[in-house]
Formats: sequence, C-alpha cells, structure tokens
Amino acid sequence: MEKIEKLETVTQFNTRRGQETLHPLISVLDQSKSIPIPSKKCISDLYVIFLKDLKCEEFNYGRNRYDYQDETLLFIAPGQVFGISAPEEKMVQPTGWVLVFHPDFIHGTALSRRIHDYGFFSYQANEALHLSKREKQIVLECFQKIQEELERGIDKHSKMLIVTNIELLLNYCIRFYDRQFITRETLNKDILARF
Repeated sequence: MEKIEKLETVTQFNTRRGQETLHPLISVLDQSKSIPIPSKKCISDLYVIFLKDLKCEEFNYGRNRYDYQDETLLFIAPGQVFGISAPEEKMVQPTGWVLVFHPDFIHGTALSRRIHDYGFFSYQANEALHLSKREKQIVLECFQKIQEELERGIDKHSKMLIVTNIELLLNYCIRFYDRQFITRETLNKDILARF
C-alpha cells in the first residue's frame, strides 16, 4: 500500500522544499528556489494553490489525475489527498509558484465564511485552471503582494491585507474559470456544428 504523508503545517511544507518560513500560517514560494523533493502523496491540512510553469510528473488529486498543462493553477483544500505519481525514491524538482495557508490564518474573516463557495477547491473540479499570459501575470501580482507583506514583517494591518489579496486572487480565478468554460463551450458548439 502506498504511504501517504500528513501535511499539517506551513513550516513542514516549506522545510520539505528547503525554504524559509516567514509566517507560521501562510507562505508564498518561488518553487525554482526549492530543493528536489521525493515523489509521494500527501493528505493536507492546508489550502494549497500551485501555479505550474510546466507539466512535469503526473499529479494525482484524490483518486484521479489532475488535468493540467503548462501555465495552470491547481487548488487543494484541507482534507484532500494530492501528490506525484512516480516511484517514491524518485526526486522531483518543484517548479512555478505556490501559495499555502492554514485555515487558522483566515479564521474569523469574511473569507473563512466564503471559502467553500470557491468550487475549484472541490474534488469534483479536478480540472486545472489554464491561464493566458495576462491571467498568469495577475496571479503572480497577487502572489507578489502577499509575499511583500510577509517580507515586510507582521503588524496590525498584515493579516487584513494578506487575506484581502487571497480573496482577490480567488475572485480573479472565478473569472478565469468562467472564461475557460465559456471558451470550451464555444469550441464544443463549433465541433458539433460540423456534424
């Protein structure tokens, strides 16, 4: 039986990648600065948003494979199993960017009451969000604003500004998913019209 690692803390996530933890409940990482990690599956206590620059290994999400390509966002919610399909001894170099945060970070905020409204964190939404170049830039800008707040040092405004930027990112993702499915719907109608 395949071993599943329990991913409980942001520090654990960062340490596994050889990166510094600036805040115990939230982190933004440039994965190009990460060390190679062993391929394995994890069950997460965290929210994780991966921005993948390129398709590398087969990424599992629950019992299915995540449909993703270059320039995509993958969304993981607490309690979900995810990981890379490869022999466990194989080392994998993480790429792209990642935002990871513990549910305690958003506790008591409007976002904590709305987080379940973002359907792309659901196992049923095992299709990655494919981004245009402009959309990728918007996502990176949100990640960078969060990173700047973390690097600035924590003050009484930090949490509000970080949570606002997470919510902004998620709201943009709703728009981007709608665009993706509208585009696909149009493409499917064009294909059906040929028959």
